Amino acid sequence: PCFRSSLHENVSVSQNETVQAVVSRIPPEVAFITLQFHTQHRNATLSYTRMPGLGLSLTAVDSGLLSALLPSQVSLSLFLSSPDGETVAGTGVILPYSSTDPVPGACNMEFNLDIDPNVYIHYNLYETTIRFAPANLGYERGVAPPACDQSTEGNTRWRLQYDVYQYFLPENDLSERSLFTAIQTVADIQGMMENGKRVMTLSSSDLSTAVFNSIPGQGVIYSVIVRDPLLNTSASYVPVHTYACSFASTLDGCQTLGKVSTKIFFTIAGLAGLFVCFCGHRFFKCELFCMGFSFAAFFFFVLITRTTGLDYNICLALSAVIGVVGGVLLVMSWWRFGSVMACIIVVGLMLGFLIASTVLFTPLGDLDVFRRSDAVFWVTFCCIMIIVPLFFVRWPREGNITTCGVVGAYAVILAVNAYIYTSLSYITMNILKRFLNNNFSAMFTDVPFQTIDYVMITVWVVLGVSGIVLQLYRERSRPFFPPSPYLMWLQERERRKTNVLDPSHHFPPLSNRLLARVRQLTARTEPVGEHTPLLL
Repeated sequence: PCFRSSLHENVSVSQNETVQAVVSRIPPEVAFITLQFHTQHRNATLSYTRMPGLGLSLTAVDSGLLSALLPSQVSLSLFLSSPDGETVAGTGVILPYSSTDPVPGACNMEFNLDIDPNVYIHYNLYETTIRFAPANLGYERGVAPPACDQSTEGNTRWRLQYDVYQYFLPENDLSERSLFTAIQTVADIQGMMENGKRVMTLSSSDLSTAVFNSIPGQGVIYSVIVRDPLLNTSASYVPVHTYACSFASTLDGCQTLGKVSTKIFFTIAGLAGLFVCFCGHRFFKCELFCMGFSFAAFFFFVLITRTTGLDYNICLALSAVIGVVGGVLLVMSWWRFGSVMACIIVVGLMLGFLIASTVLFTPLGDLDVFRRSDAVFWVTFCCIMIIVPLFFVRWPREGNITTCGVVGAYAVILAVNAYIYTSLSYITMNILKRFLNNNFSAMFTDVPFQTIDYVMITVWVVLGVSGIVLQLYRERSRPFFPPSPYLMWLQERERRKTNVLDPSHHFPPLSNRLLARVRQLTARTEPVGEHTPLLL
């Protein structure tokens, strides 16, 4: 294909085929050109020569080459091929720049290309890291480029600044068309500045690295725009995208991201949450069990994951078992000792945990003071979490019903997230990741907020408010909390001992009653007949 006036074009490269990309009729004011090629998940090789070689080509999902033009050059040829012997479909982008624009990657000392305008990405379950080579000042055709590290004065490349941008693809959309449309939208400077979100600005003295929160299954495009503040010019690196999951994996790939065990676990949790949301205070023992289960399961999941190398499904199963034990212990502590306030403090900590997670899920959580210090983050988190139960001392019933409504409704949101991705799950997921990953504080935790998220916020609010109002209305004339069954049994036994007018006081002991019942069942049956007494 021949790229002429159009900057974007979709291209399909067949197996064992090399496609020549030709840029013609280049204006004389253009000093250098970047040619990019983006695929969804298959590698493609972009090369300066027909036969790819080290330092002359790049094989990647998002690849780009920068060509500095000669004084009389009016056309340019690059070559595109499939390294894995299969057909590759992608979109090509051409961006021209003048001699006053910065040259992305021209001071590369780390990667293979001499001038490398690419952004390199690496991800795992917790974090996504991008790296790029420093840029240089622009220069005319045929002129030697400025020295990179000879001086740090204001007339060198050290005055350049780097803006890191982030653009989220539509949620739950893994299609190629969605990706290619987005790439064409944000490939140039103007498109990324209008549609993307600038998350940070790096100076030339900073490390050319940025770390973000991984969101498996959510497409994200990252781009770096280098600016020359003196000349007020800029240039774009090659954008890079990730879904933080693998399209090649058949067991846990992007198409089958949700594990069956996770779906089962959170479906049951969602049903329990719906019950607690509307009936938790009335069925106090069930509510205590659910809260104790959640508290113990979360704590031991973190403990098991950090201290052992067990498989995820095993960790989840063990956490569920320990959660059941925690729920039973909380119920039994109330049943045996009857201390409502002790149980309400645990319930209040659950609400405090959710409120603290929500507060730090907002842009407040991305403040530098929280990203640079884990201690500041955790102190703030714990303060918010502990303050909430203090209100329960004054208004225990209202606090308990509020917890039932808010936490129960959020459990429903987590159940929905097991089947349809929603960013609200990262309210607690970010806290879990910070528990499990020592370096999570350095990451940006931005997540997309799109239509499904606003729908889920509405569902959360409607369920929570409905559950709170319904329970407050239904419990308005009832005792604040049900009495402890064990204490009631003790009081009943004491009453029977002291009240001789009570018929139950004259009941024989339980052992005598059981023995009499056994004798009754085993006694020989007398023959049926008429017995008439003698009449005198």
